[in-house]
Amino acid sequence: MKFDSIILDVDGTIWNTTGIVADAWNQAFDQFFPQVPHVTAEILKGQFGKPMDVIADNLFTNLSKAEKDLLMTKCCEYEQKALLENTKNITYDRVVETIKKLSAIIPVFIVSNCQSGYIEVVMEKNGIKDYIKDFECFGNTGLLKDENIRLIIKRNNLKSPVYIGDTQGDYEACKKAGVPFIWAAYGFGRPEDDNYYFKLEEFAQLESLLN
Repeated sequence: MKFDSIILDVDGTIWNTTGIVADAWNQAFDQFFPQVPHVTAEILKGQFGKPMDVIADNLFTNLSKAEKDLLMTKCCEYEQKALLENTKNITYDRVVETIKKLSAIIPVFIVSNCQSGYIEVVMEKNGIKDYIKDFECFGNTGLLKDENIRLIIKRNNLKSPVYIGDTQGDYEACKKAGVPFIWAAYGFGRPEDDNYYFKLEEFAQLESLLN
């Protein structure tokens, strides 16, 4: 199959922020709603990829809707600060160099269920802003991932895109959007069946697959 573009997920595909984010969110919990149980990196691996309001419902179970919204806003603020200050390498092996190489032969996009501003942090910290043609997220549009995939497709007149992600949610979004799915098997999850286009053991395999 010949693709004219690739669309990337973020968490579990480009990098793994769960340890840093868990620490940042726990600080926000303690500051604003200390009754909320602390999270771990492993807990967040099971939540990342879901829309932010769903994560709030899953983790902040005893709070009101307004309190959940407030706490998630604070979590995102603490998270963004922690990620911008982070000096550890949390990006998966050869992701940045592969994105740079691929962008010379095929347009690269990002679609995530994350909050507004998060993709900008990803691009800044990894030095890939100039290699990403367009991006979209739940925080910007309030739309689910399949709808944001379709939005990117329409906005950029894509004819044959492929999506790279790591979870069942990514796989389902691709089926709804009618886009082939490449499974990043090194990430946080796996599809419930094997009807995906390709299984990536490491991100750099994309170079030979798409060339």
